[in-house]
Amino acid sequence: MNRRNFLQQAGLLTAGSSLGASSLLGSTGGAVVPKGKAEHCIFIWLGGGMAQIDTFDPKRRGNPKAAPKIEGSDYASIETAIPGVQFCEHLHRSAKLVERMTVVRSVNHHVIDEHAFATNLVHTGRLISGSVTYPSIGSIIAHERGAASSDVPAYMLIGYPNVSRGPGFLGAKSGYVYLTDTESGPAGFSRPDDVNAERAARRQELLEPLMSRIPNDSEAAKYRAVQYRAAQQEALRLAGPDFMRHFRLKDESAELRNAYGGEFGQRCLLARRLVQAGVRFIEVSHNLNFINGTGWDTHNEGQLNQHVLIKELDIALSALITDLENQGMLDKTLIVIGTEFGRPASFDGRGGRGHQGTCFSLTLAGGGLNHQGAYGVTDELSKKILENPVSIPDFHATIHAAMGINPHKELFDGARPVPITDGGTPIAKLFS
Repeated sequence: MNRRNFLQQAGLLTAGSSLGASSLLGSTGGAVVPKGKAEHCIFIWLGGGMAQIDTFDPKRRGNPKAAPKIEGSDYASIETAIPGVQFCEHLHRSAKLVERMTVVRSVNHHVIDEHAFATNLVHTGRLISGSVTYPSIGSIIAHERGAASSDVPAYMLIGYPNVSRGPGFLGAKSGYVYLTDTESGPAGFSRPDDVNAERAARRQELLEPLMSRIPNDSEAAKYRAVQYRAAQQEALRLAGPDFMRHFRLKDESAELRNAYGGEFGQRCLLARRLVQAGVRFIEVSHNLNFINGTGWDTHNEGQLNQHVLIKELDIALSALITDLENQGMLDKTLIVIGTEFGRPASFDGRGGRGHQGTCFSLTLAGGGLNHQGAYGVTDELSKKILENPVSIPDFHATIHAAMGINPHKELFDGARPVPITDGGTPIAKLFS
């Protein structure tokens, strides 16, 4: 007897209902899950832990140089286009576009405040398991929605590969194509000059007999062979000028390229070109070159040049929102700003900040949502959540719902059902 039949006979699950929504596994109370209209997602990753108190949830002014140090924001606050919603002074461009954004200020988790564990949690929505490798949110969206065009992959990563960003039990077909260089595109996807389409086709024909030799002695081996073949066929399909042309940023006007700013901004511009071409989900890592010396992990002296990071984020984010809107794509493209945790109001011995997962900010923009400017309320130093706490599964559920995906739908790790989110509930106020 399988698990579903057992629960049905035990009276814990009615026929036709979902295990992911059953009372046994965390009921949603029969509420209708909202269905958004976003077609694409650009996920901006601020690795290291963005200080919410120095960016999207500013509080009273502190001073890391005083003796003793005064806890609080390191920068002045400014008003945004929505009365009562303030940003830090270095986000003045984004502040003018806040009607198209919602800063979720009440995000929280209780995983150990360590980068790898928290990064995995924010990407997969679940704690690391010794028996299951859970898929990332990008892989789930790629699995559920696929690419919007057969000319491009469903999921791309501009940054370094990591298991937290991978497909987990969904398999290679739901994985990503990655690159770190915006000009050359993904390594290995450009054919050598002396290999034309006809010659590439002949090479593929020669490969087929070798593929047929993969042993199928077991179901697991057969499954891996099928996955490998699918991944290889995808790579061969993308190797050519039709895909690689999307990386020619010089096709855009100099004025637009300059509006996006430096290297990170160019990654965001490339992300816009890729979603326009049909990529469903693309993650863009910020600060791969550590322009402030430490990245967003602003311990000790890393705090001194944090403003450089914030300014670069502001330039690129505001350009991306404006560009998508001018292209008529903003309502169809959900922008997410993610980070593994926030940072406390207090300063450490050398003027930096530690880690804080119990209260921090993640941001949504575009995607056809009913934006609020800010959602959730924190205390006077952004240490505690006072109103509308949002768990990581809730945040994931909001993204999935915005993308038209039921966050309670079950995926399968072999025969084991795994709901898309770990009991997450979308933020209802963002859906009109």
